[in-house]
Amino acid sequence: MNALWSSARFMNRTGKIRMLRRLIAAALACAVVGAVPLMASAQPVEVDINKGTIQLLPIAIPTFSGTDAHTSELGAEIAQVVSADLGRSGYFRIIDPSTFVDKSPSVAIQPDFPNWKSINAQALVIGAASLDADGRLRVDFRLWDVFNGPPELIKTQYTSGADEWRRIAHKISDAIYKKLTGEDGYFDTRVVFVAESGSKTHRVKRLAIMDQDGANPSYLTNGAHTIMTPRFAINDQEITYTDLGKDTSRVYIFNIETGRIETVGSFAGAMVFAPRFSPNGDKIALSVERGGNTNLYLVDLRDGATQRLTSDRAINTSPSFSPDGANIVFNSDRGGSPQIYVMHTDGSGIHRISFGTGRYTTPVWSPKGDLIAATKQTGNEFHIVVMAPDGSGERVLTTSFLDEAPTWAPNGRVIMFSRQTPGAGQRLWTIDVSGRNERLQPYPGGATDPAWSPLLK
Repeated sequence: MNALWSSARFMNRTGKIRMLRRLIAAALACAVVGAVPLMASAQPVEVDINKGTIQLLPIAIPTFSGTDAHTSELGAEIAQVVSADLGRSGYFRIIDPSTFVDKSPSVAIQPDFPNWKSINAQALVIGAASLDADGRLRVDFRLWDVFNGPPELIKTQYTSGADEWRRIAHKISDAIYKKLTGEDGYFDTRVVFVAESGSKTHRVKRLAIMDQDGANPSYLTNGAHTIMTPRFAINDQEITYTDLGKDTSRVYIFNIETGRIETVGSFAGAMVFAPRFSPNGDKIALSVERGGNTNLYLVDLRDGATQRLTSDRAINTSPSFSPDGANIVFNSDRGGSPQIYVMHTDGSGIHRISFGTGRYTTPVWSPKGDLIAATKQTGNEFHIVVMAPDGSGERVLTTSFLDEAPTWAPNGRVIMFSRQTPGAGQRLWTIDVSGRNERLQPYPGGATDPAWSPLLK
């Protein structure tokens, strides 16, 4: 079906982010990533996180203590998740625990800083897990500046049900990331995607969800129909997606908490796909294909009213709202090949913004509003690219046999996408918006069409 080509297939951001905000004694004597810096004086360091090569911050994360065998086990697991989160971010070098002089630091006692300086730790995380009288998990943690000493950079605690210890770990990671980079974290989030399995002739595509680190994967549909383009609402509890049945297609809203499923709009005799929520969650923009033409519509979820946004003999699809809800970016072949266009939310002011060589599809607006990411095809190669909302400063982040379907982390710093490797199927990958720290995601199976949730509430 020709309307589905969009689903198959830098702006020079400047300015330095204060990486340590009161942290670090460092003369950055080494220029390569991962090298151990020579410590000369306790001075804050500014790191340009858009550079291709970044000095990683050495951070020590000892096992969190516990009050008994159970909480000691939870403390160890929490510390491991925090280490994994920060390590994957590409800004931290997690120091090998075997080098620690102090093997069991107490969260209640000021650290012996010389012990941590001796292994070149610049930041130190100490935590403790315990259960209250109601059996709820409490985790106290401190973030210390090893070279500048007290007071703590962070001193706080989190509580939850004991089975939600992973969320506490992600919240700790978010707090540390924000304190040391100046940007919001993205670890306490989930990703919805299409899980693929089976042979090429009997491919099963199910709606799936997992934590951003690949943990806790589960399947929300049974594979009876083909699922495409799932997208989160701002409330993080609702997902909209396309269900391709045998003779038709429908767009649904799935409530994760209640399991309730609703149909979006009424488009008899048409193929409907590529839905996306508006920023406030009360509308959905989607594509409707009739008679070989595909146009964009806006469905008001409050009263079911529909508004047609485009009216031309072309394929108009993959709408994505700007964070303020004033504009929509989409791709269209109205000019002869798939390109990126922007219009006002009422359908007026349509103008093209992509002018590089190649075909552009699946645009998505950054949560910050400063960039648009998209899939670009040049010859036999596919790329994930970013550009300003006016199309300027286009920058290629990835290149491979098939990269497609970018989605933004809620902090606008990291992009997840689907990559197909010949002979190995499609998997999920992430990359920093600077074009560095490209990583394969832990989910082991075939996966496409990722969509990143907002920070969980």
